[in-house]
Amino acid sequence: MKSVEEQVALIERGAVDFHSKEDLVKKLARSLETGVPLTIKAGFDPTAPDLHLGHTVLIQKLRHFQVLGHNVHFLIGDFTGLIGDPTGKSDTRPPLTPEDVKRNADTYKEQVFKILDPDKTTVVFNSTWLGKLTSYDMIRLASELTVARMLERDDFKKRFESNRPISIHEFLYPLIQGYDSVAMKADVELGGTDQLFNLLMGRDLQRSRGQEPQVVLTMPLLEGLDGVNKMSKSLGNYIGISEPPDSIFGKIMSVSDELMFRYYELLSDLPMAEITVLREKIAAGQLHPKAVKVQLAKEMVARFHSPAAAEEAERTFEQVFARHETPDEIEEVRLSPTETEIWLPKLLLDAGLVKSTSDGRRMIQQHAVAVDGAKVEDGNALVPATGTVLLKVGKRRFCRVVFS
Repeated sequence: MKSVEEQVALIERGAVDFHSKEDLVKKLARSLETGVPLTIKAGFDPTAPDLHLGHTVLIQKLRHFQVLGHNVHFLIGDFTGLIGDPTGKSDTRPPLTPEDVKRNADTYKEQVFKILDPDKTTVVFNSTWLGKLTSYDMIRLASELTVARMLERDDFKKRFESNRPISIHEFLYPLIQGYDSVAMKADVELGGTDQLFNLLMGRDLQRSRGQEPQVVLTMPLLEGLDGVNKMSKSLGNYIGISEPPDSIFGKIMSVSDELMFRYYELLSDLPMAEITVLREKIAAGQLHPKAVKVQLAKEMVARFHSPAAAEEAERTFEQVFARHETPDEIEEVRLSPTETEIWLPKLLLDAGLVKSTSDGRRMIQQHAVAVDGAKVEDGNALVPATGTVLLKVGKRRFCRVVFS
């Protein structure tokens, strides 16, 4: 293991809240002395099947702990997912069905091992212990928190003051998340900054049960491609880790220079000292920002796909954007229309280039759609359903449609 100072330097990289650094130093020193790794916990409710780079900020920090030799426990909240995390919600969150939880959990496990070492990761489900709690146990757990304390949470306070309903089961969520730490005897728990209240609950419950309180470490919510709002699928400013290599590469190349360094700090494996050097060289005019962005884009593509895919994505990017050429390999879709013409938004949907016809109309209105190289601005445009049509959406997405 590295020294305590070296470990702390890596652990606190990009972190926001630290409760407390002194406690972490003590735990790390004891771990070095005894040779017993720390138990690191991070919980994820399987609310959506696909992860984006914003989700991976926490997972990357888990990987840091793995590199330092500690035991990482990736907690899938299959029990808490049935309740629905109220964090940041202005309304009661609809609970997931058991089928939703299982399907999404399976997908999570597949995706996180693109970052974490599967041989050094323990995947646990909180239904293992929460499902065994009796009614008496739940009542006893609920007695440890007052309504006044719960209303200290900003989201609950706002809902209460605006007369928006708060269900009783939502009050149980922080308690149950805290109880996870008790059951796991966690030394450190990671979470987003919006999870601080819930994470501190774990410290309180551990202390009341005679356990050494866990260290709480929060990571920032990663900004999306717009550089302003949190990365979110609903806002369309995200980079999915399961997206094709060309898409990941191109999206990273589109971010601002300042956001690029934010991504370097929170997502890259490059040491902070080297990142500082890159920033200084750009400021001195010794290095072009594009070269630094290419380096980051290739690192992300290699992580989620392969080094070979990263090299090919760079070549395609240069071909399509620097030289304005059509890529050599374009996905081909064969359609058998029932009409002689097809509504363009529907054609984009059938080709897999948009998520819905309304999404297609929006892209057309944003002047982001081309048919056979010609921009289309009419959301009601019809395309002849014969022969072959080359579709382009945005700067990176192509599809060749063959009508049969």
